[in-house]
Amino acid sequence: MARLNSIRIMDAVDPHVITPAVYRGRLAPSPTGLLHLGHASTFLIAEARAHEAGGPLVVRNEDLDTQRSRPEFYTAMLEDLAWLGIRWQEGPDVGGPYAPYNQSERQSTYRAALQKLIAAGHVYPCRCSRKDLARMTQAPHDDEPIYPGTCRSSGSGTADIVDRLAATELNWRFRVPDGEAIEFHDGHFGPQRFVAGKDFGDFLVWRKDGVPAYQLAVAVDDAAMEITEVVRGADLLKSTARQILICRALGLPEPLWFHCPLVRDANGERLAKRHDALSLRALRASGMKPEDVLRLAAANFDKPGSQRGPDL
Repeated sequence: MARLNSIRIMDAVDPHVITPAVYRGRLAPSPTGLLHLGHASTFLIAEARAHEAGGPLVVRNEDLDTQRSRPEFYTAMLEDLAWLGIRWQEGPDVGGPYAPYNQSERQSTYRAALQKLIAAGHVYPCRCSRKDLARMTQAPHDDEPIYPGTCRSSGSGTADIVDRLAATELNWRFRVPDGEAIEFHDGHFGPQRFVAGKDFGDFLVWRKDGVPAYQLAVAVDDAAMEITEVVRGADLLKSTARQILICRALGLPEPLWFHCPLVRDANGERLAKRHDALSLRALRASGMKPEDVLRLAAANFDKPGSQRGPDL
């Protein structure tokens, strides 16, 4: 099947950024629902960039959400990716040198990273409940409220707390360097700049139910699997700043970044897994072919801003 030949996908990288000699890309879907048109657009671009760079593509199953992850969604995920014509060289179904590729099987790696952050004083225990946060936090900043620092002072007693309780039985929050600008070049959107403490506050890296937060797990896994470029949706641009801070705190290499325009529905709302009508399963059932999805993905990438979804 023809790839995204109409998209000049490799010429947007900052010439001042050193491109790795060996390219390793990845797809990192969560089995918490059916993949939709927005996923397809991003994943096709990720596959095209890996193919053009001559490097392998890794599929990582981000199944840490035990409440919402389902085996049937995992099966559908692999089937839909294959239907699109995407081919991967490493993953939970085919194995590879960086296995396991299911995040639920990588807990020891995340615990080791958490202990290193604790030892270096980059994180502190947080006892705030969701109800507390809703009552205390400031006005939302796009994706989440700014944490007011209620438990920051508890960092001085971190060693005692860890002695008395298992570290993985506490919420842990990353202490951001207030006022520091986190800057990076995005391969599609260009220079990016977020100020810690202003654009985002202290963020969770570990939950008291023993599950690492997205920011920690993704940063650790991308480094462990030697991913050289992260291709994902533009809604995660701010998360990149958080993950850069984690990489620096842990001494991990930072990948290159490439964020794709978001696909929106006919009302201009960003697609989510609740948009069943735009799931790949529904589109396939309606008669849409893989080449139709390719065409929509190319149109979404080439058009400024975010592409509105198809009129189904």
